[in-house]
Amino acid sequence: MRITLLTLTLVACGCALLASPHALAQKRSTDSSVPSMAQVVALDECDPTTFNAALGPDFCKNIALGAFTTFDDLFAKAAAGTPDPNWDFEPDSLSLKQGGILSVVDQGGEPHTFTEVKKFGGGFVTGLNAPGEEVVPECSGGFGNVAVARTRILQGSRLDTSSLSKGEHHFQCCIHPWMRTTVTVK
Repeated sequence: MRITLLTLTLVACGCALLASPHALAQKRSTDSSVPSMAQVVALDECDPTTFNAALGPDFCKNIALGAFTTFDDLFAKAAAGTPDPNWDFEPDSLSLKQGGILSVVDQGGEPHTFTEVKKFGGGFVTGLNAPGEEVVPECSGGFGNVAVARTRILQGSRLDTSSLSKGEHHFQCCIHPWMRTTVTVK
């Protein structure tokens, strides 16, 4: 096996990138009451059989052992105004030090977005919005809107940001708009 200089450089860069959020978090952490690093987890219970039949092979990659929600049940619950609580951002709210790192990981079976909105509201899949709920401007256009596409997190992936200003920030999934969290930056 031949190891090239390029391979070694890529490995070194990858290790530095993986370590850097932790090093930054330790460096900025002087006030223990407000963390300089926080994580939000996107969860869902998509049923691979029904979601993949409706949306294509490998769309839902759920490996959870619990009870799954079928594609039709997800839409029926949203239409009834009782969206599935197994589709969620955890935690619902958190505090973070300004300049700190907010890391969002998708541990569900399907893609989500983590989109900052001025006010919580509907997403771009109108059948998943609460009855009478309008699509928020930040979600309009779906993935055809580059700003929305940039906030997509795929199964098993992570999205990090450290550019949040002081104040309250609202984030929701533009696909499943009841998935919401509020981040207070201090």
